[in-house]
Amino acid sequence: MKTTEVKIGNRVIGGGNPILIQSMTNTKTQDVEATVAQILQLEKAGCDIIRCAVPDMEAAKALGKIKEQIHIPLVADIHFDYRLAIAAIENGADKIRINPGNIGSEDRIKAVVDAAKAKNIPIRVGVNSGSLEKNLVEKYGGVTAEGLVESALDKVAIIERLGYDNLVISIKSSDVMMCVKAHELIADKTTHPLHVGITEAGTIKAGNIKSACGLSMILSQGIGDTIRVSLTGDPIEEIKTAKLILRTLGLRKGGIEVVSCPTCGRTQIDLIGLANKVENLVEEFSDLDIKVAVMGCVVNGPGEAKEADLGVAGGIGEGLLIKHGEVVRKMPESELLDALREELTNWPRR
Repeated sequence: MKTTEVKIGNRVIGGGNPILIQSMTNTKTQDVEATVAQILQLEKAGCDIIRCAVPDMEAAKALGKIKEQIHIPLVADIHFDYRLAIAAIENGADKIRINPGNIGSEDRIKAVVDAAKAKNIPIRVGVNSGSLEKNLVEKYGGVTAEGLVESALDKVAIIERLGYDNLVISIKSSDVMMCVKAHELIADKTTHPLHVGITEAGTIKAGNIKSACGLSMILSQGIGDTIRVSLTGDPIEEIKTAKLILRTLGLRKGGIEVVSCPTCGRTQIDLIGLANKVENLVEEFSDLDIKVAVMGCVVNGPGEAKEADLGVAGGIGEGLLIKHGEVVRKMPESELLDALREELTNWPRR
């Protein structure tokens, strides 16, 4: 699905550009120091665009100070009060997220649109299943994908009638299949870029599974220009999962892919502990685009790791270091992680 390009700060989405990863801070936006600290951590993890809640005027005014200290586009999340949207724009927001349905009268929506137009910043029109209008719930006999799409397109039409089309659309639901269907329906009805995510997906365990299922079904159809994995947890986990989803689907390169075998009766080392340590270790090497295998036994380890660039396989208190399917060193189990770190540190960079 080819969408129009939209510039958000120093990044561009749509028009065939790479899919960008978003997250949202969970600090109090008014606390500039804490918010900046979290954003800088998210930048390091691979976040491309960051959104902050703007519940009051103090938060809106804090955006300017926050923006001065970060390096990725800053999006202001607004609900209900149109004056907060205008203040966020005036304080340097690179994009605003609103639901025109809860902003109020068309005059108030126009005031927001005029402010965005003056700065030429995009408006993300967001509609969630939890806030679907009563008339659409009645029309479709409940909350449905069709209702979400109609609601979003109605809101877009309001802004377009006001003479502005620098827009991004999001239609989110916590129901995975409803969300998938809604994106399939809207893809043929608009050329505005789509921000994709499963909203209120849940805790890290449940949310990762729901997000992976939903995002994969949507993105694999060529739908979506920017994504967020919504988790009840540390926002850093959202970035990790989003990167893995994009890499698994072949939509983004970079970073190390870790493959590890399931434990079985042949396992002679602490495979679970080692695999987790390796997964943490490789986060330090985001500039590498290779595959690392962690195998539990020396019987099948070398063979199973042959498709990986680098790997380790365990034995009884010892292990093997494997490069491109060939055993290169044997060492005590306690030295495997350090040996792997040394190899990654010295791995050729392109």
